[in-house]
Amino acid sequence: MRTLAILLWLVVSSATQAQPDFDAGQKLFQTHCTVCHGPRGEGGKGTNLAQPRLPRAVDDAALASIIIFGIPGTEMPQTRMTQQQLVNVMAFVRSLGAVPAEPVHGSAQRGERIYRGKGNCAQCHAIQARGGTLGPELTDIGMRRGPGYLRESLIDPEAAIPDNFTSYTKVTTLPANFLQVRVMTADGRRYTGARVNEDAFSIQIRDTAGHVESFFKEELQELHKDWGKSPMPSYRELLSAAELDDVVAYLASLRGDR
Repeated sequence: MRTLAILLWLVVSSATQAQPDFDAGQKLFQTHCTVCHGPRGEGGKGTNLAQPRLPRAVDDAALASIIIFGIPGTEMPQTRMTQQQLVNVMAFVRSLGAVPAEPVHGSAQRGERIYRGKGNCAQCHAIQARGGTLGPELTDIGMRRGPGYLRESLIDPEAAIPDNFTSYTKVTTLPANFLQVRVMTADGRRYTGARVNEDAFSIQIRDTAGHVESFFKEELQELHKDWGKSPMPSYRELLSAAELDDVVAYLASLRGDR
């Protein structure tokens, strides 16, 4: 950790002596970052960067650390940049905080009622530790994802599955705690749920009721990992366009302070 801190300090200290080239930073961002963060930093698979304060990058040292070393346990990878390129990208990322926020339609109050009622979202998702654990925690989802991404996740959940859920990246250091798994035991019992943990000999899954089951692999008749699939249903037909707007408005309002 000390070596990492010293290296980061050297990089940031040297970088601050250079003048940023905003246009060059924008080109680098458009080439390498928009696939996850969106062309205007509005968020997608990656965090919404179009906000005045970035929760994980409160200062330039933190932002430089994220760009260079990535964020372990997430899809944010390490990058290899020159000091000047780093300065350029940082300048462009900071400028995104002045971009007008993506418009949100609908009512957050109505959306909360739909979330807890008709949508039954709390069965799988938790907010402030209240709710299910089958899906991702949503307490600050409004800070991490833009409205467009949230809407797409509701109508087409499999469009935004993390890369580590797809078949061509089965070997990965990223967590896949929401990968859907189906098993059949030696006596014919079947279980479906999200993978909680796995090693060479056993696997643990959590079902929709929140129950965790553990299995020894050698005792299973079947073990299926549904790469590229999402256990979350589409709300395209269940909710009207107006109701979807309301749920998006509610999710966009969740910023970790309520």
